Amino acid sequence: MNKMVNIAIVGLGQVGNYLYNELNLKKKSIEVKTGKRLNIAAISARNKSKKRKFEVNKEIFFSNPLKIFEKKKIDILFECVGLSDGISKKIVEKALKNKVSVITPNKALIAKHGDQLSRLAEKNKVNLEFEASVAGGIQILRTIKDGLATNKIKKVYGILNGTTNYILSEMEKSNLSFDKVLKKAQILGYAEPGNPKLDLNGIDAFSKVRILSALAFNNRISKKDCIIQGIEKIELKDIKIANQLNLRIKLLGISELINNRLFETVHPCLVGNTTYIGNVDGVMNAVILEGKPIGQCILQGEGAGPGPTSSSLLSDLLSILRGVVKDPFGIPFKKRKSLKTFNNDSYLNSLYLRFEVKDKPGVLSSITERLAKYRISIKRIIQTPDKKSKKATIVIITHKTSELNSRNCLSIFKKNKNILKSPILIRLYN
Repeated sequence: MNKMVNIAIVGLGQVGNYLYNELNLKKKSIEVKTGKRLNIAAISARNKSKKRKFEVNKEIFFSNPLKIFEKKKIDILFECVGLSDGISKKIVEKALKNKVSVITPNKALIAKHGDQLSRLAEKNKVNLEFEASVAGGIQILRTIKDGLATNKIKKVYGILNGTTNYILSEMEKSNLSFDKVLKKAQILGYAEPGNPKLDLNGIDAFSKVRILSALAFNNRISKKDCIIQGIEKIELKDIKIANQLNLRIKLLGISELINNRLFETVHPCLVGNTTYIGNVDGVMNAVILEGKPIGQCILQGEGAGPGPTSSSLLSDLLSILRGVVKDPFGIPFKKRKSLKTFNNDSYLNSLYLRFEVKDKPGVLSSITERLAKYRISIKRIIQTPDKKSKKATIVIITHKTSELNSRNCLSIFKKNKNILKSPILIRLYN
């Protein structure tokens, strides 16, 4: 057996707690596979007295993680705090500067500061690994960096957030409203009990899109504004209408090269109910890559939770223990491109538009006339009146139109007193 490897774990929430137990449980197996001896030399959390599944060793516990390097010789640090800035960024920077390899599941940190941190890792000839930051245990990042390294990837897309996928799937399955299913997801631990906003509004998925883009296209992380839309406005009514159209609603993260320009987005999509992506349900994630010569490559699995996350964290650990020092994003920072971005206004999609209106003559014609004025061509209309309330639901499926046209057109409808609330827009997946 070779030298002892000292490990620090910063952050003992769900992931950090699970990881600590997994390291102890699988220590011998990892040592056999790598020829290295493992020692958890330091752990850190805000609350030492919090109840955990293991007894805290006071000798290795640090309330302030920045003090770890003053007291302990550390070789590998796990950052499991999960913030994009603050202590997460500070401890990773300090570790890398001290020539300590870092493993993190923190997608917010990597999406925001990945370029800076990768340069720091390269300068100090240590690893910065973040497989667990995207799609949990699926191993999509290693697939791109290693398995598909010689392929020219043109597009990466998929379901990147298990919480939203569970909510949409469960609404369809149980015939319950968005609010009721969200509460159910919180009880089951699929959604944050306090504030699930980052899952629901698409920000969580978008951080993952930015990381996927950087790896797939060898570009520096883009800072440009993108189309980001969550699922908060989707109602059970939309899911039922989608079913009538042989479609399903999925929150997709999409990254692709359009005319050699980078386009990134997260938004709900209507997808065919017989497509692969349309049949990924529950908390599952699925990522689809399109490139040459591979064609289409699909990876699916549990994308969230401490178990799948820990699986990827330990995969990164084994890679480091085997003595592989890699550039964090697959190639040196200096060789990564700064891609020009595709103009979001020019993005083309067919649209699903739902209007809640007063049931009176002339309302439908006023809507269609407005759409025509903005060169939005109608493919199909579904009108469902409610005689008791004297209201009606109008659903319009359009031919492809630009983001600019749809945005300008929909803004006008807010002034129409016969339209009872803001129209619901869902894009059809191209």
